Amino acid sequence: MDQIRKDFSTVTIALMVVALAINIVVGTIIFQLKVPFVYLDSIGTILVGLLAGPLAGLVTGILSNLLWGLLGNPGYVPYAPVAGVIGLMAGIFGSMGWFKSWWKWLLGGLITGLIAALLSAPITAYVYGGVTGAGTDLIVGMFRATGASIMEAALGQGLITDLIDKTLSFLVVWLIVKALPTTLLTRFSRAQNVLEMGDIDLENILDQ
Repeated sequence: MDQIRKDFSTVTIALMVVALAINIVVGTIIFQLKVPFVYLDSIGTILVGLLAGPLAGLVTGILSNLLWGLLGNPGYVPYAPVAGVIGLMAGIFGSMGWFKSWWKWLLGGLITGLIAALLSAPITAYVYGGVTGAGTDLIVGMFRATGASIMEAALGQGLITDLIDKTLSFLVVWLIVKALPTTLLTRFSRAQNVLEMGDIDLENILDQ
């Protein structure tokens, strides 16, 4: 319970608010432009998972899609559990120390993309019939033109799009965190995910 309270501190809540805005604004732009290979609507979720833990990432992902639905894009609501899993995975990989190795962190993005593809394909196929209104519909249509079933097309689209999108999103988060000052990062409960212990100890000494 102590760790949960730390993970959902005031600074984490503030970060979650910013993360929701990032997800919705960037995701809406990509949706409106009909970009076929990326969503970029989970950058904020991944950031929270990394800096505040798996549970905070899970909550941020779910809230992001639910809020997006309330703001006028209900098509994202059924994908809320998938968005939550993305934040959960980012938190898990961060806790495993993968962020400190760029290739492991990008591998985490690939794994997250694979899981997201497997989870989202049935939603795309059976809730929306393969047509969500996003640019990824083009890829679904290409698979359907080859004779693939709706489920096969949705899965094929997900394996292409989610692997690219989540790896790119993990990379963007990597660049964001690397650009943030150590004094800010140490305010988060999972600072050890992104900083070496020497950096954390130094900042604690300076804060005393």
